[in-house]
Amino acid sequence: MSFTCIPGAAAKQMMESREVTIIDIRDPSSFAAAHVTGAISVNNTNVNEFVAQADFEKPLLVFCYHGHSSQGAADFFGNQGFAEVYSVDGGFEEWRVAYPTDQTS
Repeated sequence: MSFTCIPGAAAKQMMESREVTIIDIRDPSSFAAAHVTGAISVNNTNVNEFVAQADFEKPLLVFCYHGHSSQGAADFFGNQGFAEVYSVDGGFEEWRVAYPTDQTS
């Protein structure tokens, strides 16, 4: 496996203690409505550009709606050569409930 599933609390702790890259693979309109502060919207139209410009040494946190689709995306990014890739369990839906002040809309 080229990624690790982690709970939102572990993702939050990682964001506070390390420099990370946060991506959100939800559709652009959902991302525009609200997303984790500092997240980058990555989808089929910009994934190649993201990979070309990414820092492969920073941990990569992948968010989706509920933590399921992010696993496939995290596997993809892990296979692209990112050193550390994490799929966030519960996705943005769980994050927005647990951390209502750590999101942008």
